[in-house]
Amino acid sequence: MRVTALIYCVPAVLGPDELAAIQSRLESASFIDGAGTAGWSAREVKRNLQVTPGAPAYEQMARVVREAFMRSGELQTALLPAAATSVLFNRYGQGMEYGPHVDTPVMGSMSNAVRSDIAITIFLSAPRSYDGGELTVFMNGISSQFKLEAGAAIAYPANTLHHVTPVTRGVRDAAIIWVQSQIRDPAKRELLWDMENAKRLTFSREGKSPAFDLISKSRANLVRMWAET
Repeated sequence: MRVTALIYCVPAVLGPDELAAIQSRLESASFIDGAGTAGWSAREVKRNLQVTPGAPAYEQMARVVREAFMRSGELQTALLPAAATSVLFNRYGQGMEYGPHVDTPVMGSMSNAVRSDIAITIFLSAPRSYDGGELTVFMNGISSQFKLEAGAAIAYPANTLHHVTPVTRGVRDAAIIWVQSQIRDPAKRELLWDMENAKRLTFSREGKSPAFDLISKSRANLVRMWAET
């Protein structure tokens, strides 16, 4: 996993067979205007397509993505998910983009509402197959651009301004999930992630030593202190 502040990049979240299966289904999937799922202001800058929810191809692809997310130890440990939205599959063809926006803070209906703490993009197109289409995230006055290999994922705070730059050649496909974390505060999540890495580093050097036990106890008790259940 590569970490930039509170942005996590994880390679190969989807295996080769899973990626190939999704790419094959996308070839025959039906799409709708993506602006339909945007808020009233974001709708002004959202120009993309989305796989029609509820279609057989959608259900099969969404199941693969959900299972890949659940088995990713890096994402589970870093994000500490409590709930997640349904999967969206976005397509950006030539000339399409999603201008600067902030994601809707609470998604879903009253019975299954999810607070969108973290957005996850899983890239489905090889980066050399299209030009443009970089995910750009603005944090602390700095913009960072990401264009990952197919099958890789990026998780970033959903409360940031971010956008997808115009695609000038080819097609950019991606799967999107929003996650509600057990730990609402991103600074606390980052601290817990640092402690997890310190725990693993200590174990690799010393085994189950007194230092390892103290770090493990402290991290576990901080989760107990901060977790919202």
